[in-house]
Amino acid sequence: MTRFSTKISIFVFILIVIGGFFVNASAAEVLQDKIITVRAKVVDVQTKAAVPLYGLDVPSPNQTITVEILKGENKGKIISLDNDYVQLKKGDVFFLSTTIHAGDDNPYYSVAEPDRLPTLIFFAALFLLLVFLIGGKQGLRGVVTLDGSFALIFYVLLPGILNGYSPILITIGVSSLIIVLGSYVTHGFNKTTSAAVVGMITTVVITGILAYIAIHSAKFTGYASDEAVYLSMNARGHIDMLGLLFGGIMIGLLGILYDVAISQAVSVEELHHIAPHVPRKDIFKRAMRIGREHIGALVDTLAIAYAGASLPLLLLFSTPPVDVGLILNREIFATEIIRILIGSIGIILAVPITTLLAVFILVKIKGDNNDYLLKQEQKTLDEYRHHH
Repeated sequence: MTRFSTKISIFVFILIVIGGFFVNASAAEVLQDKIITVRAKVVDVQTKAAVPLYGLDVPSPNQTITVEILKGENKGKIISLDNDYVQLKKGDVFFLSTTIHAGDDNPYYSVAEPDRLPTLIFFAALFLLLVFLIGGKQGLRGVVTLDGSFALIFYVLLPGILNGYSPILITIGVSSLIIVLGSYVTHGFNKTTSAAVVGMITTVVITGILAYIAIHSAKFTGYASDEAVYLSMNARGHIDMLGLLFGGIMIGLLGILYDVAISQAVSVEELHHIAPHVPRKDIFKRAMRIGREHIGALVDTLAIAYAGASLPLLLLFSTPPVDVGLILNREIFATEIIRILIGSIGIILAVPITTLLAVFILVKIKGDNNDYLLKQEQKTLDEYRHHH
């Protein structure tokens, strides 16, 4: 029986090898288009025209340009092509796409994208300069934290999701790492930072539960955008798109959550330094007043930021006929609404949670409270509220 099994195994192995050979041989016969993208420079612009587009009331600009290839095996080659994409002028550098169709040696040239890197580099340099001049060492620490956060996202979060790990678990883990490492690198190892970190992690856990419930109760699919569909096709359906949606909501929350938590912890610390005789209860009330003002500003900022990013989409679905209920019910809109609401809930929860933790961690009452000072401060505060 053992010999028979061995013979069968060898036979099957030979069939697999031979079958693989024929499969590879047939696959090798399939010809694919070859696409090469290199930098090129506009040498001259010959003609400009406006070509009417079907279904539109506006003409599309078109031009014939002569360009010089700057990189690759055809470096220095001069060619002419028609360009109906981004209109270029003499001296512009852009990315030239060369397509060689299967079975045809004639290349087809087109403008892929203008070279935007100089603009990106300029504004990145301006950003770093302002951070250094105005933010000082604290600003530079913030830049280091930003780099570390993106490193965790690109080298831990994204590869983990692509390798099949649960997007929910890996997002919570990476979010916690970003909170812990970012906070301590930027603000140092002290009780104030620790209070903010504990407050943020607590808020992330609560908000994560709410986001999970919202995503599943709203029956989202995770395929609201074209890029989500393409990603799923490239991964052959092995990525949990709902988990990816959850991860996007949580990562998007971190920036504003970080701002709120640190602000509240610092507020408690400063109030206690100014008036060390004030009890925890009063410190909490006054810090919460600061937090409420912060909530009002940040909730508006969050909602308006999302609306601004989705402005073309809002205009698209605002064209007649308009059914508001149907528009809000579409997944592409409902997803953004849930994202805004979950983010806003996280901001609101972070204020009392972080403030309460900071009060118990930072406020230490020494000796007897000075009743006279307390009454005077309360009187001043009441007068201020009365006039405002």
